[in-house]
Order: sequence, then structure tokens, then C-alpha cells
Amino acid sequence: MGGISKQGDRYLRRLLVVGATAVMRHIKDKPTPMADWIRKLSEKKPFRVVSVALANKLARIAWVVLTRKEAYGPYQLTT
Repeated sequence: MGGISKQGDRYLRRLLVVGATAVMRHIKDKPTPMADWIRKLSEKKPFRVVSVALANKLARIAWVVLTRKEAYGPYQLTT
């Protein structure tokens, strides 16, 4: 549950956090692994901390998708 450093583009960082906040507001009863992760984390941490953690997770997912040039498979198990 790392934070997002203040290096890089401020606008992009802000967009990631705003997007993560929107995801958190609309994930209420969705039965997905990411929704479960968000709900579990929300029980222990404040909303803003969880929002930044989700933004960090989304940034890492986007980085992997862009560097590997593959389609995103949200529920694929890694071996």
C-alpha cells in the first residue's frame, strides 16, 4: 500500500487520484477482486489513503499494459 511520489506530472497524478476516487464511489457491491481489495482496505484506512493506494495500483497496471503492449486481463491468474 504505497503512496504516489511527487515526482513526475502533477496533472497526471491528480487525474489518477480523481479516477480512483470515482471507482471507489461506484464499487459498492460489485463482486470483483479489486472491489474486495478496496472494501477490505477501507475498513482499516481513511478514504483518501485508500484512494491514493488505488491510484498507485491503477498506475502500475497502466504501466505494465503499456510496456508489454498487451490487452488488460483483469482476472487472469499468474503462474
